[in-house]
Amino acid sequence: MVTLDTEHPALDAHALERIVDTIERDIEAERYDGAHIIVARNGRIGLDAAIGYAERASERPAAADDIYRLLSLTKTFTNVLTLQAISDGALALSTKVIDVIPEFLGPDRFRTARKDKINVGHLLTHRAGLPATPTPVPYERLGNLDEVISAISQLDVVTEPGTVVNYSPTVNHALLGEMVRRVRGATSYSAVVDEYLFAPIGMKSTFIGAPKAMADRLVPLRAYIPDVGWLNRHDVEVMNDVISEGSELPWVGGLATAGDVHRFAEFLRRGGVTDDGRRLVSAAVLDVATTVQTGDSENDLYAAMARALGWDVPKANFGLGFSLSGSGLAPGFFSPFTSPRTHGNYGAGSTLYWVDPASQTTFVCLTAGVMEESANLLRFQKLSTLAASAAI
Repeated sequence: MVTLDTEHPALDAHALERIVDTIERDIEAERYDGAHIIVARNGRIGLDAAIGYAERASERPAAADDIYRLLSLTKTFTNVLTLQAISDGALALSTKVIDVIPEFLGPDRFRTARKDKINVGHLLTHRAGLPATPTPVPYERLGNLDEVISAISQLDVVTEPGTVVNYSPTVNHALLGEMVRRVRGATSYSAVVDEYLFAPIGMKSTFIGAPKAMADRLVPLRAYIPDVGWLNRHDVEVMNDVISEGSELPWVGGLATAGDVHRFAEFLRRGGVTDDGRRLVSAAVLDVATTVQTGDSENDLYAAMARALGWDVPKANFGLGFSLSGSGLAPGFFSPFTSPRTHGNYGAGSTLYWVDPASQTTFVCLTAGVMEESANLLRFQKLSTLAASAAI
């Protein structure tokens, strides 16, 4: 399914065709299985294309209503829930974790050093100083948020909060999700995100956990990565079972169609305002959230990858939860050809969206077949460059 708006007043149809051709060549080369990509400008979609396979092994073709496991792109929902709570006065950047989750301090007073300093601002900017473990509990219990929070509460701080940017795959957003749940008085994280985000924005095919009723539409996670390195095949594919009905993973457990992620991106492009004019996040809070808040700091995870590959090392470029393009020519998911305040989020080897406030372009690409992360970064850099180049 490829829908191309050849009459779009602000997007070059030939440039959009190049995006489709590029993805088709990648799929033919078996770099990944398939993709659903949407490019829009000024709120009007220029390209909406489901390409290749939802699952190559079964020859299941990609379809417009496919539901993808978003992996770490899920963090964007937790980020916005947190920004909403800040806008409403339910939280502040200075709110300490222990003010909302007192058990986070832990039971051993000799292991509590610096935990009482960690606040919402630290969590949103990946500067909390907590261990960068993706699995604070075994995989079979990872979907139980109560157990995850209990396990995180036993962890020690490893660097001074507020000093080092070290990407947190799990811990920071588990804490943020639980903090929002508690200040909202909700019974579950999924109830909060449904009430405060998915329903108001109209994201009808977005879920926390994988509903059994949607099984036929789910795109399975299949990893095309070596069994060495930070993540291996098992770490990725086990999430097909972990992200199940009823699981609560505010950092990695979201599922959505590309169309719903596009609706979310458009909500951000409009400055936190829904289709029907309801403001969910204040303009002042969103303005700060989409401005770089990590200065010249590097992101330890991606800096190490860049050095190993001989690339220029990028700055961390985190706002409040959002990743930003920033400036410079170092390799990046959003490419150097989007404006510096372009913001969005991505999931390991597979998912990406961004909003360029300068060109008013939104970009969504959800893919089947999880790539090794450096190859994934270069893939999305290329596709982001093509999308940015389509603007006229």
